[in-house]
Amino acid sequence: MLKKKKKENTDTPENINVTDKENIIDEQLGHEEQPELTAPAAAPSAEEKLQEELAQANDKYLRLYAEFDNFRRRTIKERAEARETEGKELLVALLPVLDDFERAQRSMEKAVDVAPVKEGVTLIQNKLKNILGQKGLKEMESIGAPFDADLHEAITNIPAPTNDLKGKVIDEMEKGYYLKDRVIRFAKVVVGA
Repeated sequence: MLKKKKKENTDTPENINVTDKENIIDEQLGHEEQPELTAPAAAPSAEEKLQEELAQANDKYLRLYAEFDNFRRRTIKERAEARETEGKELLVALLPVLDDFERAQRSMEKAVDVAPVKEGVTLIQNKLKNILGQKGLKEMESIGAPFDADLHEAITNIPAPTNDLKGKVIDEMEKGYYLKDRVIRFAKVVVGA
């Protein structure tokens, strides 16, 4: 019996060391072991902050540079496409005139009388002038106007038939044209001397 008592006494709370007592109490109360709390991370140093700011600035710079490069490429591409199709509107407007000329050629092959053919060509010319006028083309009026080197190209000088025609345009060899108030072709003229 004595042996039994000694064995029983080994499990008694007096014989258990302090840490074992805490574990037993925690198990009885249902507490789990609390992990040790780590110390909060040290605040970043000034050098680390500056390196982070530098990395952010470099990233921002690279993004802006890439965005600008994309913008530049896109505008170059758009300008090239615009140059390729810039005359498209005018050409589409002139296609009916081309069709009229083809019809006039077919009718000239069968025509016996010249008057209707002449009238048809005049109608086509008026149609062409109207279309070009809508696009901003305007004829230059030169005959009787004083010679202006900014508008006219003198082919030759001839003696003026009257004194009031001296220094003025007497005849026009080739018409001059404006496109929206800018000279696109100078008039070739004969000037009175």
